[in-house]
Amino acid sequence: MNKKVEALKGRLIVSCQALENEPLHSSFIMGRMARAAQEGGAWGIRANTREDIREIQSQVDLPVIGIVKRDYEDSPVYITPTMKEVRELMEVRPEIIALDATGAVRPGGVTLEELVREIRETYPGQLLMADCSTVEEAVHADGLGFDFIGTTLVGYTPQSRMLRIEEHDFQILRRILEQVKHPVIAEGNINTPQKARRVIDLGAFSVVVGSIITRPQLITRSFASALE
Repeated sequence: MNKKVEALKGRLIVSCQALENEPLHSSFIMGRMARAAQEGGAWGIRANTREDIREIQSQVDLPVIGIVKRDYEDSPVYITPTMKEVRELMEVRPEIIALDATGAVRPGGVTLEELVREIRETYPGQLLMADCSTVEEAVHADGLGFDFIGTTLVGYTPQSRMLRIEEHDFQILRRILEQVKHPVIAEGNINTPQKARRVIDLGAFSVVVGSIITRPQLITRSFASALE
């Protein structure tokens, strides 16, 4: 683990992402969003696509968790689902590459084990983060040797649909922390400073916050809804 990544311990990572159907979709805007995040105290950035990452790297000198979101007809996995996306990310070399680490089979019938093995053989030394949705998935990813375990997909998969990471004082996070040996990055619905502080106090390596900082349409909607 290099010094830039080590410096993420106990710190905030801001997710700077805007999909094609969102008003801020633009690599230029995501680069400026990353600059704003750095000015506000972020120590790392999570970003989608090599184009956005390249622009972000031109604006800030912060470690990046890189992903590529892409839909495939034969698989529900959309966060860095295949080696194609990994190869795209390696063109810009983010410090960490995150990928779906759920039990779902990848496009073409590739398993998580097979994908991780190919990444390790092709790009030895590249740090990997497992985006998980359940405690069981986190334990499995830990056994596969992911460098970081993430709670990114809690509540977003069929097997975790009824779960929320913050329920019962982050019970899911606490169970994961008890059962894995690799650092855990807390992510998903951490939408207040108090929640961010709490997950670090519980033992998370670092915390990723996204929509409540970088998606103004959702922030606006929360205020507008309160007035309806």
